[in-house]
Amino acid sequence: MKRILICGATGFIGKNLTLSLSKNKNYIVNAVRFSRKKYKAPKNVIWHKGDLRNPKIVEKLTKNMDIVIQAAATTSGSKDIVSKPFIHVTDNAIINSYLLRSCYNNKVKHFIFFSCTVMYPSSNKSTKETDYTGKIITKYKGAGETKVYIEKIANFYSMLGKTKHTIIRHSNIYGPHDKYDLEKSHVFGATITKVMNAKKELN
Repeated sequence: MKRILICGATGFIGKNLTLSLSKNKNYIVNAVRFSRKKYKAPKNVIWHKGDLRNPKIVEKLTKNMDIVIQAAATTSGSKDIVSKPFIHVTDNAIINSYLLRSCYNNKVKHFIFFSCTVMYPSSNKSTKETDYTGKIITKYKGAGETKVYIEKIANFYSMLGKTKHTIIRHSNIYGPHDKYDLEKSHVFGATITKVMNAKKELN
């Protein structure tokens, strides 16, 4: 059986992964939370509480793990990316730097990181991985540059050890357990909220 560590298990992506992967009898799911409370999950989910900004905690959590899924972040919706861009920078750089180093030290087989398409320029057509130019829209620069930095650190560690690194650049995610308030939600969540609350037309 493979031991999986899901960082950010109480977040949107992390919760969906925890509930889904815990149904697979081939996995032992270890779920990491920080400030949020545990939710009802299958009995085979092992809960851990820890601050991923602490290197000693990160080292302990990743020990003896086969797969680390990194869905933990100081994050919020698109509104905060524009109005308070700094909140996506420091903590996320620290958390992922410690996780990547610990996965290397503990010889974790596979590290999976959720990046984002926020580093791409605006486009009216589908964007390929190779379309990244390095020129990030000014209002998304904080979040975008941080994602790029983490991807580069992952690439660096991929050249040092045997850990496989997978980067997923998702865009406009939505689904069960998402937020639907206009302050913190993603684009689709906010749009659904506006549609449901609109009297005649959307603002």
